[in-house]
Amino acid sequence: MNTSIDRILLKEDGYYPNHPYLPALVYRQAMDMPTREAERLFKKNRWSNTWVGGIFDYHHYHSRTHEILGVIEGSARLKLGGPHGQTLEVKKGDLIILPAGVAHKNEGATVDFQVLAAYPFGESFDLKTGDKKEYEEALSQIPDAPAPAADPLLGENGPLMELWNRS
Repeated sequence: MNTSIDRILLKEDGYYPNHPYLPALVYRQAMDMPTREAERLFKKNRWSNTWVGGIFDYHHYHSRTHEILGVIEGSARLKLGGPHGQTLEVKKGDLIILPAGVAHKNEGATVDFQVLAAYPFGESFDLKTGDKKEYEEALSQIPDAPAPAADPLLGENGPLMELWNRS
């Protein structure tokens, strides 16, 4: 894969746990293919339960599963990690890989912005919004999120497997 990969390790803040050791990853300009082809590739690499749409404009996270967001149209400014996290710009062709617990929010996007989302093994996802009452439960669930079997784009020998195994 001829692309740069950003690694973003985010700290918990008492409301948004993020992940204790896995970094969020952004594969820059890695998805140069039609949406249906990307969806087939994700499924082949055991990332499914796909949907197409936008990203919520409030901080939220999933404590029981990891998530990928492939930008299929437009561009956006995302905040990862909660209100004190890191802002990044993404555009068509970028793939964002979020470990369980990593908060994310759309802080502004072009009108055509859309992502193709998927989860390892088609896991169903929960939705947590930083409520202090859900924090302790989330901390106990995050380490149990099933590890992906393969990189969503490049399979068992893709960079995700090495980057997350080193973390």
